[in-house]
Amino acid sequence: MDIASIIGLLACLALMVFGMVFGKTFAAVTSFLHAPSALITFGGAFMCMLASYSLPNFLGGLKSIKLIFKESAMNVPGIIQKIIDLSNVARKEGLLSLEEAAGDIEDDFLKKGILLVVDGTDPELVRAIMETELASVEERHKDKIGFWENVGAMGPAWGMIGTLIGLVLMLKDLSDFASIGPNMATALITTFYGSVLANWICAPVATKLKGKNAEEMMVKEIEIEGLLSIQAGENPRVIEEKLKSFLAPSDRKITSEDELGGEADG
Repeated sequence: MDIASIIGLLACLALMVFGMVFGKTFAAVTSFLHAPSALITFGGAFMCMLASYSLPNFLGGLKSIKLIFKESAMNVPGIIQKIIDLSNVARKEGLLSLEEAAGDIEDDFLKKGILLVVDGTDPELVRAIMETELASVEERHKDKIGFWENVGAMGPAWGMIGTLIGLVLMLKDLSDFASIGPNMATALITTFYGSVLANWICAPVATKLKGKNAEEMMVKEIEIEGLLSIQAGENPRVIEEKLKSFLAPSDRKITSEDELGGEADG
């Protein structure tokens, strides 16, 4: 569970409620609750998205919100160490010995690359196959990110539509001046809902998905470089230094400390 996503979204909600009730009673929150406005803004935004996407893609986009609450299972230093271990095996026992090691690997992308190397596939062809799959994965991720970015654009637009509807209805009947203020407030609620949808939900979801995509792409690029280096027969220490170049300097230090700790334990 990604606790940062939960804390961030709940804190935003708490701050909005605090702004509504500050200097007033908690009942002031009800002033911001209006079912027709919510229906126009949220319903309009998502139904517009349904019209823009196929039903499977629309449902897939909605379901992708669950990903922001999942803690990343990618241990980049651990993956680098796994590739180093594979390079040591290949150096001592030959590339064919990697087939047995592949059976214990859960990462399908890495396993596929290992089997291509074991089969004696040309290095350029291995890179082409792996990068094609990498591009395909990234394209699927971009579809989910684009879905939430588009919802974020639709929210304020439909909020403005709701506000315009409210203003038209209000201006058609100005006989009761006492009702102008409440009617104006009601008209503006849809704009508020649109802004909430865009900035409280869609922007964090899209940004979090972008971060997860970038992390996964980096891991897969590390795996591609590692496998090609193993296939080329490079020294494990050289492979290690090459793969560590993908990491931030602070992460490289942690990786080195982990390795030293493992050697000491041994």
